[in-house]
Amino acid sequence: MAGSKKSAFDYKALRAALKEGTVENLYVFTGEEAYLREYYLGEMKKELIPNFEEFNYHRCEGKGLSVRALAEMAEAMPMMAERTLIIVTDFDPFQLNESEREQFMDMVSDFPEYCTLVLHYDLAEYKPNKVMKKLTKLMEERFTVVEFHAQEKSELTTWVRRRCKALGKEIGAQAAEHLLFTCGSLMTGLVPEIAKICAYAKGDEVTVKDIDAVVSPVIEALVFRLTDAISAGKFDAAAEELAKLFQQQEEPIVILSHIGREMRRLYTARMAIDGGKDRAWLMELWNMRSDYPARLLMDAAKRVSTDWCREGVQQTQKLDRRLKSERGIDGEAELKLLLVRLAQGARR
Repeated sequence: MAGSKKSAFDYKALRAALKEGTVENLYVFTGEEAYLREYYLGEMKKELIPNFEEFNYHRCEGKGLSVRALAEMAEAMPMMAERTLIIVTDFDPFQLNESEREQFMDMVSDFPEYCTLVLHYDLAEYKPNKVMKKLTKLMEERFTVVEFHAQEKSELTTWVRRRCKALGKEIGAQAAEHLLFTCGSLMTGLVPEIAKICAYAKGDEVTVKDIDAVVSPVIEALVFRLTDAISAGKFDAAAEELAKLFQQQEEPIVILSHIGREMRRLYTARMAIDGGKDRAWLMELWNMRSDYPARLLMDAAKRVSTDWCREGVQQTQKLDRRLKSERGIDGEAELKLLLVRLAQGARR
């Protein structure tokens, strides 16, 4: 509605609009959950383009696309259908030169009712430039922003179970939580991992052992295993996890950043225990979507002292400053040395 700012809404509102036949003309699709973005682009296509796809449906990359070419697609009348649909990936109006920006604003201001345009942000980030006040205002008034973020635990768990069942396997709540912790909460990454697990699992139900046998853990899971092994006094196991991170060609500074974050989380878990707080406090502090990592952190924190946690945080911060400020440092060697120091402290 021109003249009023449109608020961003999630995919559930879009799902309702598709069901009710109230799809609008101008959308921005953004957010890290690529699986859902692609799914709802497909649902929009099915709803709006029942036939004559070659005339009524256009999907293209934003790089190198001129506003004139985009306007010509939008102005083309639908062929034996009520609507046309245009999906443009990573087209950023705020990066246009002044002339093309004016053309874009003119096109949007008088956009045809029979066309739906989706600016689909995949690799690029949707970030309005507030300096360009006219364009920012126009985008707010005319475009409906649909944000596709990582799903909540209950929705994601239901989806994981449904995916496994479609592949002939069951998965319990604990195994599903372990899968999400190990592989992350983005559906795009989970789809191939679930396929591998279900192909590997010999029984009717997927187990934690099945998951650990075949999946590719995200860096956060590997780093947790590393710090968890150190807190348990298992230096060799921690060294193995560090070796896996090196094999994945993760940069030492990136690995250290994750270790530092995990040490801070472990420190706060130890503080929670000392202060008589439960894992709900820890979940709120770290904005956790599930209590599974909070339980693991609390268990790990019970094995170490507050002083060890504090010292570990300080050591990671000190090494972080060195890697960023000094030249010629062997990052991998320094990380190995950091593990030795942490392990020595944990044994005391």
